[in-house]
Amino acid sequence: MTSKEIISILPYQYPFLFVDEILSVNENTITGSYRYDEKLPFYEGHFKNNPITPGVILTETMAQIGLVSLGIYMMNVKSSAALDDIKIALTSSAIDFFKPVFPGEQVIVKSEKEYFRLNKLKCKVQMFNEKEELVCRGTISGMMK
Repeated sequence: MTSKEIISILPYQYPFLFVDEILSVNENTITGSYRYDEKLPFYEGHFKNNPITPGVILTETMAQIGLVSLGIYMMNVKSSAALDDIKIALTSSAIDFFKPVFPGEQVIVKSEKEYFRLNKLKCKVQMFNEKEELVCRGTISGMMK
């Protein structure tokens, strides 16, 4: 399965699709990137005159790349129609934040599978900025049924 196939199957669209490219993927790890469009609506109010990407959006980006995209690859989902029969739910996340991410900035997400059993995927995730500095890291779990 190619990176473009995985992205085309994701159940998101602009302005809530936070995956530009899958750089590498296998049954244990995935790496992907996303550049935050300066025109995304949440920047207008977060924060006034000093826009910063909200932590919940950083977490969502890590979930879309590091959990949902990896899950699609691992479950060998072949189409968005096939994904319609699969329910996806984030079950937990524990993220530590270290650096802000600004409008227009690109991030790289790296995820490593901790386990995948009984349709539950748990991953260690890390996000890096363009300077290769650690932005945030933690664990994210989700169910795919």
